[in-house]
Parts: sequence; structure tokens; C-alpha cells
Amino acid sequence: MEGANFTWVFEFLLLGLSEDPKEQQLLFILFLSMYLVTGMGNLLIILAIATDVRLHTPMYFFLANLAFVDICFTSTTIPKMLANHVSGHKGIPYSGCLTQMFFFIWFAGIDSFLLTAMAYDRYAAICHPLHYARSVTPQFCGLLVTASWTAAFGNTLAHTVLLTRLSFCSHNRIPHFFCDLSPLLKLACSDTFLNNALVYTVGTLHIITPFVGILVSYTRIFTAVLRIPSTRGKQKAFSTCGSHLSVVSLFYGTLIGVYFSPMSSRTARKDTAAAVMYTVVTPMLNPFIYSLRNSDMKGALGALVSRKPVFIW
Repeated sequence: MEGANFTWVFEFLLLGLSEDPKEQQLLFILFLSMYLVTGMGNLLIILAIATDVRLHTPMYFFLANLAFVDICFTSTTIPKMLANHVSGHKGIPYSGCLTQMFFFIWFAGIDSFLLTAMAYDRYAAICHPLHYARSVTPQFCGLLVTASWTAAFGNTLAHTVLLTRLSFCSHNRIPHFFCDLSPLLKLACSDTFLNNALVYTVGTLHIITPFVGILVSYTRIFTAVLRIPSTRGKQKAFSTCGSHLSVVSLFYGTLIGVYFSPMSSRTARKDTAAAVMYTVVTPMLNPFIYSLRNSDMKGALGALVSRKPVFIW
């Protein structure tokens, strides 16, 4: 590569989901609607939990944090895509691309750790109900949330710092609707060995370790539930886990499919489709999954919506 003439990249072009003008119009309306639904749904979850004393429990504390992170998660990608459509300019500066990637990986990591904390909460509540109040204290819950943000930040910072050492020359077209790590590594014209090594070591640990923790928690939960003699008791125990399992399946199923499938079987279209699932669809469905299957949450949301506004003159 020595002696070659390079045109250094100061801006990337986000090609989006389609280059067809008609499809772009439909996608703009669709993603704007989904973004508004995601924001309103998760905001209602946070307000309902904050205003209803019955929901001031560890499970709903984690759920409120998950809803907040989901709002931040979708806000790192969709607004830029919508703005590019309105302006007609698909470009994003080099610094803006790295910033978007940083916050995307950070919030995705926090989501992963929060889902693990929620699984542990269900394990403690079902498998050790007599010790639940002493083991899952507000201080412990706050520590788990803080640890989630901190651990995810460390992983994200490592990826971002290693990415800054790469050179990007001539090729600046990203076949995606946001700056993700995988397409950026494919565009680099310098050695990405360390970056890929980090993805498959530390990056793997930050996704697989929480996932394994969830599997272990639910293995013990199912074993404990099967020992319950009454059918009604089993159904009640499983009902408290159904919503969380649905979200875990959506989130981890697509995430692992994108980042840990063989490179030979991956295409830009497949990666983009999977990314839409865990960046847009899953955060939008979370409020519905948790509210429609939970009588306490439905009651809190109903009370919040029917509450009369107070005007101060």
C-alpha cells in the first residue's frame, strides 16, 4: 500500500434501506410512525411506574430503566435517517459517524445487561421468595443499573478508540441506515485484526455472558416452577416471566444473528434487516409486551391516561 494515492474520507454516505424514491417515502412514514410509537410507549411506561406506588418494586424499576434506554437507543439512529431523507443529503461526518456508533453500541450493551438484571430479579422472586426482600434491595438494584451503564461504556470506549486508529480511504458508502461497527470495519483500508479480535473476545463476552446469565436464571426458574403442585401456581409464576422472555428472544435472536453468524453467509441486506428488528421493532414492541400481559401495568396505564390534567393559573 506504500506509494499509493489515497483520498482520505471525511464523510460517510448512509445508503439507507432503499434507493427507490417511492420506497423511501413509504419507509420515511413507517419509521417516523414507529419512532413516535416507541417514544410515546416507553415514556408512558416510565410515567406509569413513577406515578403508581404499587409499581415501586425492583422488577418495575428495571423496566423503567429499560424503557429509558430504549428511547435513547432508537434516538441514536432513526432521527438521523429521517433528517437525511428530508434534506436529501445522505452524508454524515466522520466524527458524527463515530459518535453515532459509540452511543449505539453503548445503549445496546446497557439493554443487554438490564435484561440480565431483570432475569436475576425473577429468579430471586420465584426461587427464593422468603429472602427476596433482603437480597434484592433498592441499593442493590441501583448498583446493578450503575454497573450496567459502566460495563457497557468500557466496552464501547474500547471499540471506538480502536476504530480511530483505522484509515478510511476513497470508499465511503455504507450500505446501512446508521453507522454500525461491522460495515465500518469492512470499509477500512488498514489492518482490522485488532478490531475483529476485540469484537470476538470482549464484544462476545458483553453479549454472550449476559445471555448465558439469563439462560441459567430461567433454567433454575423452570425447575422451581415445575415443583409447584398447583397448576394455578405454575401459571402465575410463568406469567411473570413471559413478557421478559419475549423481549429477550427478540433482542438476542437478531443481535447474535447479526454479529456472530459466519461472514460467508452474511450480506448487507440481511444485516440491515436484522438491525431493523433489534434497533426499531424490539424497542417499539417492549411497551406493548410488558403492558398487555401485566394487569398491574394495565391498571397503572389506565389510571395515568384517565387522570385529569391540572391547570395552574
